[in-house]
Amino acid sequence: MPIWVNDNQFHIETSRTSYIFSLYKNRYLTHLYWGKKLSSDANLSYIPTEFIYSRPNATHVPVDETNRVFVSDLAMEFSVVGGGDYATPTLHARYADNSTVTELSFEGYMVYEGKRDISPMPSTYSEGDAQTLEIYLRDKRSNLKVTLLYTVFCKYDAICRSIIYKNESQDDIYLLSAQSATVDISGTNYEMLHLCGDWARERHIERIPVNHARCVIDSKRGMSGHMENPFIALLEKNAGEYMGEVFGFSLVYSGSFTASAEGTSCGKTRVTMGINDFNFEWRLASGEEFMTPEVVMAYSPCGLSRMSGIYHRLYRDKLCRGRYRGALRPMLINNWEGTTFDFDEKKLIDIAREGADLGLELFVLDDGWFAKRNGACSLGDWYVNTDKLPRGLEYLAKEVNALGMKFGLWFEPEMISPDSDLYRAHPDWCVHAKGRRRTENRSQLVLDISREEVREYILDTITKVLQSANIEYVKWDCNRTLTETSSMEQPHRYVIGLYKMLDTLTTRFPDILFESCAGGGGRFDPGILCYMPQTWTSDNTDPIARLAIQYGTSIVYPPITMGSHVGSIAVGMAGENQFLNTCAMAAMSGNFGYELDLNLFSEAEKAQAKSYVDLYRKIRPTIQYGEFYRLESPFEGDNVSWMFVDSDRAVLFTFQTKKMINGEERRVKLRGLDENALYEYNGERRTGAELMLAGVGIALERYEYASRCRVYEVIKK
Repeated sequence: MPIWVNDNQFHIETSRTSYIFSLYKNRYLTHLYWGKKLSSDANLSYIPTEFIYSRPNATHVPVDETNRVFVSDLAMEFSVVGGGDYATPTLHARYADNSTVTELSFEGYMVYEGKRDISPMPSTYSEGDAQTLEIYLRDKRSNLKVTLLYTVFCKYDAICRSIIYKNESQDDIYLLSAQSATVDISGTNYEMLHLCGDWARERHIERIPVNHARCVIDSKRGMSGHMENPFIALLEKNAGEYMGEVFGFSLVYSGSFTASAEGTSCGKTRVTMGINDFNFEWRLASGEEFMTPEVVMAYSPCGLSRMSGIYHRLYRDKLCRGRYRGALRPMLINNWEGTTFDFDEKKLIDIAREGADLGLELFVLDDGWFAKRNGACSLGDWYVNTDKLPRGLEYLAKEVNALGMKFGLWFEPEMISPDSDLYRAHPDWCVHAKGRRRTENRSQLVLDISREEVREYILDTITKVLQSANIEYVKWDCNRTLTETSSMEQPHRYVIGLYKMLDTLTTRFPDILFESCAGGGGRFDPGILCYMPQTWTSDNTDPIARLAIQYGTSIVYPPITMGSHVGSIAVGMAGENQFLNTCAMAAMSGNFGYELDLNLFSEAEKAQAKSYVDLYRKIRPTIQYGEFYRLESPFEGDNVSWMFVDSDRAVLFTFQTKKMINGEERRVKLRGLDENALYEYNGERRTGAELMLAGVGIALERYEYASRCRVYEVIKK
């Protein structure tokens, strides 16, 4: 049993960790421990009083009349406004009497097998392999009921938290901030790791000292965004890839979010995560519930690698859904960088034919196939442009299928162009504030999918297109964020509308592989992965830039969720095209494909490109479903390496990002191997122990963009 309750102490166990909190003074939910696994009968009730002061503290509020234990000393599992806890609260609400003070009483708990559905919020799911603890609290004056949810996936070493706020009074309650989780961790000598960047520079790694300060990352854009990702980790200051304590927090949400790490004067660090309270106010009417997004928490005593492995396995198995959850993802050719809007049937079929000759499995028709779309217009008008495709999508799909390939299509369903039939018919359907200017970005606006009639229009028009031909893949793009909203509820209602729409569409078309895109990787988050099991990682396909982007993305997200293609390159070079080689090596570390006009390749380059397709087909199961290990970081030097391991093989990728003449010896020590097994590479046999401890020598190259893939096959004894 992974959840133990004894004398008001709640002990949540995974296979390797313990998470313990208690009810102190029958009032305060007090965090006691999160770390390596303790015995099931461990009793930590002494912790709240271990640091009793010898005299009263005039600046803090006492817990009781003894005046020796103070509210701000307690490590909280849930925090409110009022009572003497001055750090960032979990809940900030306004009641009928205009007060914002909340005082919660404990009303009980329940433990059960499985996991509660928190729809409309997406979340991880149980298949008989999880257990849930619910804690019930109530503000008696306002009759606000608070249910704390803790679900433990024991095998995965993960704990998922969310909160349900229910108004059981006759008056409205306004939620001003409704966070998903609060954890107070002992000590202040931490760093906060987050994934920051911008368009074409997504999810770079940055570490910020916390100490006695509040470090905050967030998005105010209505979407998770390019600039920050809904994830943070709290690290010991000496923690690295394979050493030190790491506490991970990942939010299953695709809208405006906030996450903070706050070191306090009382010697603890509070982590808070949830929906951004900027421009947020939620009217909770009598009888209504508000579901917060889920926070997935992972602890590692030995560095970032183990924490990442927890997220990779859990998100592959218990977040992604549908037919493609455990299926190999197809290698594709996308026409966008090869043609942009300038194409016709013949040009598309010629590109598809070249892709089939290389052994690619999916042809994707990108932007420009609909309405009058030759630039910044027609978004929202989802009917075929017969000037470009006179015989329609059905004919094109049949031609592609006849080549032995699947056919896929690009959409941007959440957007509307002012120059479109839809906007002329329904100018009020976009997200806007009445009487205010409608800010255009990329000459487009955002459809208000919080409105049911707008969602129904999108679903109906997209469904007609998807039923018109044998379409087996959809690239769902989203190229701008929210600006002027009509209310402080609208950004969250937009996200709820998105989830409802995606749930309907993916249920209606269970055999279609959906890939998310948002100006590249602008909405790469766990909420989207619940419906679309892969995301276009970035519009930047430069291989050296991609090393940093993919490395940072892998901190939370498994490689199988990363769309990664060879983009436009210079062709016609003599001998091996080194740039093509490095592009392919980087792209093979995710869902591999090409995004260009293959007809421009020389015969030698076509043969080279085909060799990568053949190699990826061989190693694809290892890349997509093996364990991933980061070895050398692009944020720390000029050499980058990582590897993938399964029971049959290990695949090592090494990259050198600048010329090296007469440089130092480079050896890379492999990870994750069976130390007693034999591995074969280029006819040589080495034990796993030799490869991990002695490592492998990497030759220094005298040209830029030097990269290699080494495949080590396991030899069964």
